[in-house]
Formats: sequence, structure tokens, C-alpha cells
Amino acid sequence: MQLSNEEEDYNLSLSKFESMLKTNKVLFFDSEEFEEIILHYLDIGKANLAKKALKLALDQHPKSTGLKLVQVEMLVYDDKLEIAEKLLNELYAIEPNNEEIYIQKANICSKRDQHEKAVELLKIALQYTDDYADVYNLIGMEYLFMDNLEMAKDNFIKCLEEDLEDQSALYNVVYCFEFLDQNQEAITYLNDYINKNPYSEIAWHQLGRLHYGVKEYENAIRAFDYATLIDDEFLGAFMEKAKSYERLKKYNEAIESYNRTIELDDATSYALLRIGKCYEKLGNAVKALQYYNQTVHEDPLLDKGWIAITDFYVRQKNYQKALFFVNKALAIDNQNRLYWKRYATINKQMNFFEEAEFGYRKAVEFGDYALDTWLFWVDILQFLGEFESAIQTLLQATEYFPEENEIEYRLAGLYFMIQDNTKAKFHLSNALRLNFENYILIEDLFPVVWSKKMVKNYIEKHRK
Repeated sequence: MQLSNEEEDYNLSLSKFESMLKTNKVLFFDSEEFEEIILHYLDIGKANLAKKALKLALDQHPKSTGLKLVQVEMLVYDDKLEIAEKLLNELYAIEPNNEEIYIQKANICSKRDQHEKAVELLKIALQYTDDYADVYNLIGMEYLFMDNLEMAKDNFIKCLEEDLEDQSALYNVVYCFEFLDQNQEAITYLNDYINKNPYSEIAWHQLGRLHYGVKEYENAIRAFDYATLIDDEFLGAFMEKAKSYERLKKYNEAIESYNRTIELDDATSYALLRIGKCYEKLGNAVKALQYYNQTVHEDPLLDKGWIAITDFYVRQKNYQKALFFVNKALAIDNQNRLYWKRYATINKQMNFFEEAEFGYRKAVEFGDYALDTWLFWVDILQFLGEFESAIQTLLQATEYFPEENEIEYRLAGLYFMIQDNTKAKFHLSNALRLNFENYILIEDLFPVVWSKKMVKNYIEKHRK
């Protein structure tokens, strides 16, 4: 790769500086060379070397405004805001038209959460700067801190008008559009941008993401295709293209795209899992299982992998195998509510009711508050004849579902079972008020209760 003259000079300055540090000889550098050396060390996070370079630089060029501004930047970096401000005021007295002074003052205001004031200072910097793009970008960031996304978006757009290649501004513009729920406007903006800068793979990728977000999968694929043509190693674009193909049920194309991501980088558990799902949709059970097994091998902590294998066997009605895998998953993470719910469901299918009851109890204990989980659990408790436990569980469920007729009908039935007729009638009238038609739940779940004349009369009375 051919280096430009500037880059060669810059590399020479750096190696000259580093050899000077090793030999303790003091060599002369002009102030601009020093500035570049210091900023280089700051960029790569070597603050100590930056400070050494700054000290030498100020010894050789005590009057250089540029170096003093770099000093301010380092003081701000170290949160020494008062000293930085004092130095800035001295520089302002000498060079009131230097845009860097306003930018650094704005930087200090920003650190103090005075974002309005920072914007005012940056607007003054605009009057003196040659680098409009940079200042618009900084103003955009201040508006982001203030959660004023409309103004942030406008300034990032101005930044891109000055410098089409500013990638961070491009990402920020799209972020603002999305946050403001202006997806169609974002698509229009990106199409205009691409007319001016057709080889921006970032723009094509973002356009694809936006089309995907509004379910325009064909358009999304077209955009991702351009992104991957411009950069044939664009991992994210291949991944999103694969997801779009999946949405269109084009599973072979999706597999091809996911495989490309695996060629570009080590296989991710996500890509392996999706390939498995595609093969399952194509009816290729052998390949699907192969990829599901690879998924859990690649990332044993990814619950989606274990769930995919377990659900695969449940769909095949091979409950022994499903139970084997859900137990393996629980051995790795026994606090995962998704695993416990499946453990319960599978045991229920196999008529192991006590294990099923334990599974539902654990699922709820670890945060599964879905209505069907409570109801499955309660129905098993009732089946096991544990009426008191079933009632306590339902009362717990009412905290999450205070007006749920399915819970009220079950409470009524269970209270009738333990001969607490007062509470039974209270819950039955609640249930009938919430959803009269569902009274057949009593007939289905509590045939003994249903056969009581009193209960039928009570329901009839409510019919009117």
C-alpha cells in the first residue's frame, strides 16, 4: 500500500520521538509535529506518553496556541475543568477568533451538563471555522444529550451536507429518524443520500435495515445486496439479508447468506441456530438437528439453542428425547424459566404430573407470570387433589390478572370442592360478570360441582 507524503512524515515524526525517549537525547520538533504526536497517543489511549510529549512540546514552543489548546484538551480529559477554563480565558484574550477556543469551552460546558450553553458556543465557532462538518456534528451531539432529536437530526444532516463521508453522522441521522418513528422519511433521506454517494455501503446497509423494519423485505434484500457488492466482507449486511430471506420463506437463500457470515467470521451460535431453523422449515430434520447441536456446542449458555432442540423433539412427539435435552439445559442453568416451563409441559405430556407441577412452580418462581403457566400449574394441582395449594396459587395469580374470568371460574370451582360456598359464590358471580359464556369451564373442569343443582340455578339466575 502506497503511503502519502503526509503519512510518511507523520510516521517519521513518531519513530523519531520514540527513539528520543529511549536515548534521552532531546531532539527538535516543530509545534505541529508535536500536536500530531500528542493526539496520536491520546487516540490510542496512551495518556502518559501524550503528557510526556506535551511537556517537551511546551518547553520547546512555550507560546504556541495550538499546543496550549491540546493542553486544554488533556486537562478536560482529566476532568481538571477549572484549570482548563483559566487557560482558555488567557488564550481567548490573545486570539478571540480561534474556533478551537469556542469548541473547547463548549466541551467544558458539556461536561458540566450545560448543553444549551455549549450549543451557543459552538454556534460562535461556526463563524470562525473552516471545518463546518465537525462543528455541526458537535452541535448534533449536544442536542442528543438534551433529547432534542429533531434539532440533533437537522445538525447531523448539515454535517453530511458538508462532508458526505462522515459515517458517525450518517449513523446518528438514521438513529434520530428511527427514534422519532420517521422510518419512511429516513428511507427517503437515505435514497437522496445514496444518489450523491452511491458507493456508501453503510448507507445501503442502513436503508436495508429500515426497509426490513417496515416489512418491505424485497427492498431490504436489494439494499443489502448493494452493501455486500461494495464490501464483500460486510458481515452485518449478510446477516440481515439472511433474516430478510427467512421472512420471505426463501430458506435456501437464507442458509446461503448465513453460511457467508460463518465464512467471514467464526460461526456464531445465532447463525447456526437460524440455519437449523431454516432446515427444519425445509423439512430436513437431520440437518436441522445437526445445526441445533452445533449451536449448543458453540454456546451452551444460549437458551434459544436448547429450546430449539427441545421443541424440535416435542413437535416430533419424541418426549423422551425432549426431556433428555431440557434436563441437560437445566444442568447448565437451573434458573431459566423457559427451560422449566418446557420441563413441565413435557412431563405433563408423559403423564408425570408431580414433575410437571414442580416444573410450573419453578417457572413461576423464576419469573414466568404468563396466564397459561398459572392455569396449567393450577389444573395439575387440582388433578393431584391439592385443592388448598391450587387456591393459594390462583390468589397469587390474581395479583397479575385481577380481572381474569378463567381464574375466577377456577376459584369458584375449587371453593365448591372444599365446601366453602360463600367464597365459591363470590368468585362465581365475578366470573359470570366478566365472561358469562365461559361458564362451561365449570362443566369441563369440575364435573362434580357442575352436577349440583344449586350451581346450575345460580348460573341461570345470572343469565337474566
